[in-house]
Amino acid sequence: MPISRVCVYCASSTRADPVYLDAAERLGRILGRSSITIVYGAGGVGSMGRLADGALAEGGTLIGVIPRFMKELDWYHRRIEKLVLVDDLHDRKRALIESVDAVIALPGGSGTLDELLEAISLKRLGVFTGPIVIVNTKGFFDPCIELLDRCIAERFMDPRHRSMWQVVREPEAVLDAMESAPPWPRDALRFAAI
Repeated sequence: MPISRVCVYCASSTRADPVYLDAAERLGRILGRSSITIVYGAGGVGSMGRLADGALAEGGTLIGVIPRFMKELDWYHRRIEKLVLVDDLHDRKRALIESVDAVIALPGGSGTLDELLEAISLKRLGVFTGPIVIVNTKGFFDPCIELLDRCIAERFMDPRHRSMWQVVREPEAVLDAMESAPPWPRDALRFAAI
């Protein structure tokens, strides 16, 4: 199935290492040039802002999903085409992943980790079956990947679950990772519990 719409999880921190901001902008440019619609958290600063700026510079399309209280605080990018208002963070997570073909996670804080782990859990249950690509800039996600591997080693997850996510070092590898991700069965629920 061709990838035409992706959810990107990323951060709004303006104090993170510039290497993370640069990676977000590069990813935005890559997706924009590829005419892939980006669904993201609507932020205008940090990795979120740089992702959006990169996509817009290439003529890309963005859909921002934001809780009403965050919009009232002006935490959104002014130049995105479509802003979807939701009631709270739970609704935001649901809206971010609905109707997307793939999920991409850039480094971020607790919100990003929460979103990524929820996407993995939804895939484990066969609710979401698209590729999940983790952009491991500067080895940021190494501890998370190690913990997921530990979940498998300690038999909290099945070894087949390891193929639910792909890990790349650079944004330039994201498109190939999405295209080469192994198909995930809709009946994954049959081996979700071990």
